[in-house]
Amino acid sequence: MKASNITKVIDRLIDRKLPVFIWGAPGIGKSSIVRQIAEAKALDFLDLRLSLLDPTDLKGIPFFKEDTQEGVWAKPSFLPSDPESRGILFLDEINTAPPAVQASAYQLILDRRVGEYELPEGWSIVAAGNRENDRGVVYKMPPPLANRFVHFEMEVDFEDWKTWAYGNGIESAIIAFLAYDKSMLFTFDPLSNEKSFATPRSWEYVDSIVKSGIDTELILDSISGAVGREAAVGYLSFKKVMQALPDLSTILDGSLETLEGEDPKVMMALAIGLVNALRENQSDAAIDNVLTFSLQLPGEFAIMLVKDLQKNGVDVEGSEAWNDWVRKFAYLLS
Repeated sequence: MKASNITKVIDRLIDRKLPVFIWGAPGIGKSSIVRQIAEAKALDFLDLRLSLLDPTDLKGIPFFKEDTQEGVWAKPSFLPSDPESRGILFLDEINTAPPAVQASAYQLILDRRVGEYELPEGWSIVAAGNRENDRGVVYKMPPPLANRFVHFEMEVDFEDWKTWAYGNGIESAIIAFLAYDKSMLFTFDPLSNEKSFATPRSWEYVDSIVKSGIDTELILDSISGAVGREAAVGYLSFKKVMQALPDLSTILDGSLETLEGEDPKVMMALAIGLVNALRENQSDAAIDNVLTFSLQLPGEFAIMLVKDLQKNGVDVEGSEAWNDWVRKFAYLLS
C-alpha cells in the first residue's frame, strides 16, 4: 500500500484505538509518516526503538514497598503518564527486539498496560518493523501478538515521494533525476552485500550532502556513501545536463518564450525547476508566463508540469493562459 493511503487509513484507525503494524523495507519512511500524522492531529509522539531496550525498560524495576509489604514495579518515566494527554506510542523495530522485550511489549499492546503502568486512554499504539525477507535481524512475531494488530505493508511510490520532496525543499536536481529514472529511488536488494543503497531516506541524506558545501572532488564519494555508486554517478551525470537549462526567472517574467531542443533530461529538469520556481513566486503574471511557455513543450512534460503545479497548490485554472493550455493538451487528459 502506498504511503499516502496508509496515512489516510491510520489517521482513522488511531481514533478508534486500533493497534496498527506497518511492515516495509528499511529507509522508506515508516516512522516519518506516523510522526506526520501525529503532528497533523496535534498529538504527542513517543518513538520507542524496542531493539535498544531491555525487558525492565518497559516493565520497570521490581522493588519492595514496605508500607504494604508488597513487591511492586517502578514504572518507566519515559512512558506517558498524564491521564489527560493524547498521543501516538510508536513501537519501532518491534520484531528486531529480543523475545523478552517483545513479551513486555506484548502485554502493553494487548492490555494497554505492563507491570504497574497503564497507557492513558488518549493514546494509540502504532508499531513498525522490517519484513523477514529483508535480511535484517528479526524475530518471528508470535501469532497471538500478530493477531492484535491491523497489518499494512508499505511500498515505495515515486509520486508520493515527489509530493513530499517538493514540500520539504529537496533539491530540484534530485527530484528531476528520480523523475527521469524512478528505479533509482529505491535500490535495496536483500541479497546484495552492498552497504550503501538508495532509499527515500538516503536521498534525503544526498540533499544534505549537496547543500553542505563539500569540495567538488569529494562529492562523488560522499553521495556514493549514501545511495551507492551507480545512483551517485547517474545523479551527477544528470546534474551536468541541467547546466543546459535557461535561467528560470526569464521564463517566469516572460522574456524567454521558446526553448531549442527536446532532450528528455533537459525537459524533465526544466519542468521540476519551474514547479519549484512557481512555489516561491505564485504571482498571476508568473503563472501565465509559465503556462504560455509550456505550450511549446512535448505533451508529456507539459502534463507533468501542470499536474505537479496543481498538487503544490498553484492556481493554474485561474490563469488567463489556462484555456489555451487545455485546448492544446485536452486530448492527453482524456
